[in-house]
Amino acid sequence: MTAYAPSELIEKGWAALPAEYRIPDRTPTLEEARAYCQRLAESHYENFHVASWFLPKRLRPHFHSIYAYCRISDDLGDEVGNREQSLALLDLWQQELDACYRGETRHPVFVALAETIRACDIPKDPFADLLVAFRQDQTITRFPAMDDVLAYCRYSANPVGHLVLYTCGYRDAERFRLSDYTCSALQLANFWQDVTVDYAKNRIYFPLADMQRFGVDEATIASRTFTPQFRELMRYEVDYARRMFEQGLPLIQMVDRDLAVDLDLFSRGGLEILNAIQQQDYNVLRARPSISKTRKVALLLRAVSSKFLRRRAA
Repeated sequence: MTAYAPSELIEKGWAALPAEYRIPDRTPTLEEARAYCQRLAESHYENFHVASWFLPKRLRPHFHSIYAYCRISDDLGDEVGNREQSLALLDLWQQELDACYRGETRHPVFVALAETIRACDIPKDPFADLLVAFRQDQTITRFPAMDDVLAYCRYSANPVGHLVLYTCGYRDAERFRLSDYTCSALQLANFWQDVTVDYAKNRIYFPLADMQRFGVDEATIASRTFTPQFRELMRYEVDYARRMFEQGLPLIQMVDRDLAVDLDLFSRGGLEILNAIQQQDYNVLRARPSISKTRKVALLLRAVSSKFLRRRAA
């Protein structure tokens, strides 16, 4: 394998990503940076735009900057296609995060994020924790037990919930604890939905102990052979994730009505993924489970009516 200097790895890594991700020659203004983050958020993730309808207008720029940070961080780890280049870019991104907390910014994401951090008093840890997960993605592709999967979720999913709570003015341990249940459950639901997608990237998120317990080997996933043993494994993991969602649901009643709508949408959406898996008899090897447009509309209408009822009761 050819050895490259860090600068060469970074340059080769940038080449695999959208040109707009690069650090610009000129530091943008806050207005330009916020417009950049909004474009990134609303063009990359359709559900973000829907959920943003329910956010207080004053908070939307903050959620745009947080989403943009998460989006680019994820792409640095998952879209480059080369482990060494990804790790080099993630190290650079960590340096930019550290510089941001020192009051030095160059990239539009960090120009916008600096104002979010200041206004919402957000510590560095949740941002840095996400980078830990994206680095792990480059080297860890199998997990011995569910505790190991949840330890990964502690870095890959739970920090996002903490960032949302900080932005909305919450910073107590109990809300963070409930948020962790919801975020980890969402991560698990995505894992169980994307078994074949992840395997194509050489990743298996089923705990190896659970696979052994139910008599499922890696060849079953590789060949997409749906067996009774795989059905029982999938049923077990879906039930586990569903219980985690249920443990996190009380958080919806502990936040203001605007955030409650978003939490309800994402929690119910995650549960719907699990329902979709169940409805196709747990055979995620044949086809990726998805939520129908009709069901998505129903969830949205439920969230809207819930917000209206909360306002009437206030």
